[in-house]
Amino acid sequence: MSKVRMSDVTLKQSSARSLSFKEKTELVKLLDQLKADSIELPRIESKGDSLFVKTAADAVQNSAVSVETVCGKEAVDTTWEALKNAAHPRIQITAPVSLVQMEYLDHKRPQAVMKEVCETVAYAASLTDDIEFRAEDATRSERDFLYEILEAAVKAGAKTVTVCDTAGTILPDEFAAFIRDVKEHVPSLADACLGFSCSDNMNLADACAVAGITAGAGEVKVSIYPDDSISLETAADVIHKRGSEYDLSMNVRTVELKRLKEKAAQMFTTSRSKTSPFDTGVRDAGSGRTFTMSDDIRTISKETAALGYDLSDEDQVRVYEEFIRIAEKKDSVSVREIEAIVASNAMQVPPTYRVADYIVNCCSMISATAQIRLWKNNEILESVALGDGPVDASFLAIEQIAGRHYELDDFQIRAVTEGREAMGEAIVKLRCEGRVYSGRGLSTDIIGSAISAYINAMNKIVYEEETE
Repeated sequence: MSKVRMSDVTLKQSSARSLSFKEKTELVKLLDQLKADSIELPRIESKGDSLFVKTAADAVQNSAVSVETVCGKEAVDTTWEALKNAAHPRIQITAPVSLVQMEYLDHKRPQAVMKEVCETVAYAASLTDDIEFRAEDATRSERDFLYEILEAAVKAGAKTVTVCDTAGTILPDEFAAFIRDVKEHVPSLADACLGFSCSDNMNLADACAVAGITAGAGEVKVSIYPDDSISLETAADVIHKRGSEYDLSMNVRTVELKRLKEKAAQMFTTSRSKTSPFDTGVRDAGSGRTFTMSDDIRTISKETAALGYDLSDEDQVRVYEEFIRIAEKKDSVSVREIEAIVASNAMQVPPTYRVADYIVNCCSMISATAQIRLWKNNEILESVALGDGPVDASFLAIEQIAGRHYELDDFQIRAVTEGREAMGEAIVKLRCEGRVYSGRGLSTDIIGSAISAYINAMNKIVYEEETE
């Protein structure tokens, strides 16, 4: 029985750009739990991208971690440096193969592309065994050239070659014939896996997927939350229900697929207005995990790392000492309390910004407005902003003063005392260049505590950037 590999491309879709670093990491772990054969990540274009690839490489144990790169030794080296610690690393080399993309987009002749692909695949194969060559716009290419470049890529060391229907204009019957032609005219595919991807431009991606699988392709590019891709749920369902008739099987856990698909969908469906500083909305970061006096510093340090913090040895000691002080007074310490400990005790820096005063207005008839005034170097800086709510408006006003946007990774509010003068605590987690910075605010005014927490976290980022 032939096994069809499922390679998930969710994180390469445009919709994934709105996900926070934490959500992307959660999605990677979810796909690994589902036993997707490979999890594809977009090419590395920044320090943050590199850090995410490293995080995913450490988190994934079952699936291959596949990172896209363009042709060239330097691009491959950058990708491999971030990917090399993965349990199952895969380098995916992408190049256009249609005349329109080669000449008019990349400004290269077919033979120049052929040479570049062969050299890059061979170099990448010297670093790791699992190399994929992805032929972009393959269904609109000159067939003889396509067969030739796929043959050359496999001989250079590619273990998987993928043909892409980038335009999404091919019909299912045509796509099945296309897959059969490729298998017939590329003899080296006897030693490699033929994969494919389809754009959903005409709402036919799923139908083309079924046609491609039954025509003999060994890998299909799918998405657990399809944007312009083949649906993982559809492809898995077809193989689960009809695969035995075609002698096909797969690794994906179909029993868990529906539940995990719903978890993935939750990450994409939080709405936000165009004016909101919240990238993807705020979700509950709590869990049922608790810690006691018996937990050592390694356990607590591991938990803070899992929460996204990259603490120095000195800060880890501070956090653990405060944890012990609290644990001595109660039976257990929750994850939320550990986050509050980190915010209060780790990465403490001299404040660049301080709250001067603020006015926040909110009612059901108009948008919330916030007027924030901050001290910076003995100078008052001021901004007014509109938002979805008072916290939205306040954070946006602070961003306008700072002159930059920070990814809001998490925001928590809780009451720490009772009564008319109850104290409210806010924890804000900001992410910058892949690192998490947390701030804590405490006030009888919950908006005031949120503003203080945001500024506390922002000060840590500013201080670190100025001292680098």
